[in-house]
Amino acid sequence: MIRPLIGLLGLLAALFPDRMVDIFESLAIENPEECTTTSWIDSGIRVEGIVVTAASLLGGRAYAWMMNLTGAFGAVILLFPRLYQKIATGLLYEHSADVEWNDRFTDSVRFIGALYLLLAIRSFRKRRNSN
Repeated sequence: MIRPLIGLLGLLAALFPDRMVDIFESLAIENPEECTTTSWIDSGIRVEGIVVTAASLLGGRAYAWMMNLTGAFGAVILLFPRLYQKIATGLLYEHSADVEWNDRFTDSVRFIGALYLLLAIRSFRKRRNSN
């Protein structure tokens, strides 16, 4: 059930990367109108969406690899949300000093990290039990 949902989210990211950035910024950044994203961000989100959609459709090793990567990423952002914010700021924005993160977003990042980690563990257990 979760695989089609993840695939759908990937498809939405591939089709509407600018909208994904708008949603992210409205939740995470205090001053999105003052921040300029890097020129490659829409292309990067689009590629990520295509990869997620393809892995979800293919299943098997592609999906397992993606879920393992998701779990590792989730563990990092669960344990080190400020580090995630620092890295994201440098990657996503032209002038990282201009970005003012929403204070509530740190707790949201931890929740997202926990969710990613739980999804990866669930996927791993499902694969292990089917063998």
